[in-house]
Amino acid sequence: MSQVQLAISQVCTLPWPLEEDLRQMAQAACPAVELWWGKVETYLQHHSVAKLAELLRRHELAAPVASYQGGFFTRDARAFQEHWAHFLRRLQLAQALGVQVLVLAADADQPVEGEQVEQFLGRLQQAAEQAQRWGLRVALEFQARSTFGNNLQTAAAVVEQLNHPALGICLDALHFFTGPSKTEDLAYLRPENLFHVQLCDVAGPVRELARDADRILPGEGDFPIGELVAQLQQLGYQGTVSLEVMNPHLWQVPVLQLAEVGMTALRRLWGEACMPD
Repeated sequence: MSQVQLAISQVCTLPWPLEEDLRQMAQAACPAVELWWGKVETYLQHHSVAKLAELLRRHELAAPVASYQGGFFTRDARAFQEHWAHFLRRLQLAQALGVQVLVLAADADQPVEGEQVEQFLGRLQQAAEQAQRWGLRVALEFQARSTFGNNLQTAAAVVEQLNHPALGICLDALHFFTGPSKTEDLAYLRPENLFHVQLCDVAGPVRELARDADRILPGEGDFPIGELVAQLQQLGYQGTVSLEVMNPHLWQVPVLQLAEVGMTALRRLWGEACMPD
């Protein structure tokens, strides 16, 4: 059985104050948290980075991953410069908070032509180079509705083409199962190129209609999550596996309760997937 670090993403508890996130996640014996940049940066408007780092230490919570950086696949040059400035600031924050991996979304929302693809690849190369200077890594998250980079095969091809040790893949279960990715695409994954995994499930909607708000706990819906986890274990993945559900109904659940059931779901899923038939 591969050893992974299980975590709860702060997007699961988005309406709750950051201090409550950390306190109640620790109370639920959650070993790690996936930071959500919007929440972190709101907190830092009134508190120091050192204060946040101290909160993590006090609650004995690791923060191995931060999500997510957008705007790298925009066609608007001025907008990209703003996102790039955010990214550079976040690298410094990430290092101070002990983050190891920054998730970067493939979020192209307009038709993409060949020269724009080259531009996007150049931006990813720059991001990887900057991250490496800070001792960090960048995980490209393919997104099911992006006009470029909407599947695992393309994400793997991009990472292979750029061939930078600080650039890898973020595998989000929702985008994998609801987009054009295929089960066979999992063969493109290797321990060296898979930097982060985000798990959830969906029940009811056909996959073309499933949205972030439909996310539920993994193992409670229609996705073959157990099969996915089994393949990741066979691969020998040893990074972070986080729960990522941004369901408005689950946002009403107290952090402690959500963290307890979330960690139970992750532990059960990861354990059952390695049991013999």
